[in-house]
Amino acid sequence: MAGQLKEVRNRIKSVQSTQQITKAMKMVSAAKLRRAQDAISQMRPYAQKLQEMLSNIVSTLDGETQLELAAVRPVENVLFIVITSDRGLAGAYNANVVKAAKAKIAEAYPTQYAKGKITVWNIGKKGYESLTRSGYNTNDTYKDLFLSLSFENVQAVAKAAMDAFKQQQFDAIEIVYSEFKNAATQTFQSEQFLPIPTIKKVSGAKNTDFLFEPEKEVLIAELMPKILNTQLFKAVLDANASEHGARMTAMDKASENANELLKALKLSYNRARQAAITTELTEIVSGAAALQG
Repeated sequence: MAGQLKEVRNRIKSVQSTQQITKAMKMVSAAKLRRAQDAISQMRPYAQKLQEMLSNIVSTLDGETQLELAAVRPVENVLFIVITSDRGLAGAYNANVVKAAKAKIAEAYPTQYAKGKITVWNIGKKGYESLTRSGYNTNDTYKDLFLSLSFENVQAVAKAAMDAFKQQQFDAIEIVYSEFKNAATQTFQSEQFLPIPTIKKVSGAKNTDFLFEPEKEVLIAELMPKILNTQLFKAVLDANASEHGARMTAMDKASENANELLKALKLSYNRARQAAITTELTEIVSGAAALQG
């Protein structure tokens, strides 16, 4: 009985220690989430408007200007830029991003996958490890980007992707990431990066007439890489905020579960202690009765 009580006491101490860690991690994630949320909230409207503007301009060119980054060609080789996190303990966050990437590949590029012509660039170690184990052709060049997250480092990834597309190493490039909604909700997105998507013309609608200063070719050549850099940076900031939100939620749930477990363990400990006391009292009374007899 004494051994059982000691075992329950040790389990209670262990759960309490774990609960302290989960509470601390929740507080750290909450602090990081506030900064990440501010960053993506300020960035998202700007990036979306730029992307919309770029798609509008590309849609109105009508073949007048040949743009390398908007060239649509038969899709043979496909690049996926999959954005996850470097650390775990974020619930199903990383698993869901990887699942979304696999689903997009299976749905949109089954032939290319069967021929081994899908390449994955990972931002974040967790996605790299998971997809490598699954047999995908992964690249670890950018997996440690979150160790020094900055616009310049993300720009280097975007530039490498644009150069690879221009050199026809890839015919299509997709970004898979988690879009931040709130601390408890993320939506997993697959977004076309290259070729630059165009807006479908509505029948009967008038074309938007843009006035370009300087010349159209000069302006587009200057703006296009900057807008694409911004698009990828927005996706990385979304993923960063989503990670901290998912971890904060996961640690909050873990702390609640630890509370439930502590209640059950304390109840079990009190019952065992009561049983031990009752047994000892019975032995004393029985011994006293035997002596009197």
